[in-house]
Amino acid sequence: MSPQDTLSGESISNEVSQEKYHGESNENSDENQILVGQAPAKRIVPPLNFCPVERYLYRSGQPSPVNFPFLLDLNLKTIIWLANEEPQDSLLVFCDRHDIQLQFAAINPDGGEDDNPWDGLTEHSIINALQTIVDQDNYPLLVCCGMGRHRTGTVIGCLRRIMGWNLASVSEEYRRFTGSRGGRILVELLIEAFDTNSVKIDHNRAPPWLLTALEQPE
Repeated sequence: MSPQDTLSGESISNEVSQEKYHGESNENSDENQILVGQAPAKRIVPPLNFCPVERYLYRSGQPSPVNFPFLLDLNLKTIIWLANEEPQDSLLVFCDRHDIQLQFAAINPDGGEDDNPWDGLTEHSIINALQTIVDQDNYPLLVCCGMGRHRTGTVIGCLRRIMGWNLASVSEEYRRFTGSRGGRILVELLIEAFDTNSVKIDHNRAPPWLLTALEQPE
């Protein structure tokens, strides 16, 4: 047998071995595959700008009925609504039906008829929302506003300040949800000037991830 024949034989042998190997791999992978004949009947659609913040803490825009099956999977205990105006009636009914506490963190409760629904949050409303967030008894918890951008971003940004995040990281997270128009400088200034000591934290009731953050050296 010539060297060429030997090389050809080895090549064929290698090809057969590779085919056998790939065949076994495909057979094993087929066992782990699940074929779906049709789409599930229940649509699972998260709210606009939905995102986990920490374990059992979420943020989003105002949920609508199409999002309710998704929210049910979160087993929410509390929803913080950051606005003066009430949310849609469907959300009120949903919370009442599923025993979810809906907390109104009013922007300016004394604003009356002249209050601007697009105003930013006051320090009082931010502290009110954060006092709920730092209490684990309120979890799982969703923080939301109309679009899940500026008001929600303000509260989450102030929470990050409490957790010891630097301002660059806080701003980057805030701007991630503001869309093409970008962030508002007044929001970032409010987050920067927020007095983190104004929120009272009970270490016996605080979420574990918050306690871990507070224990980190500055």
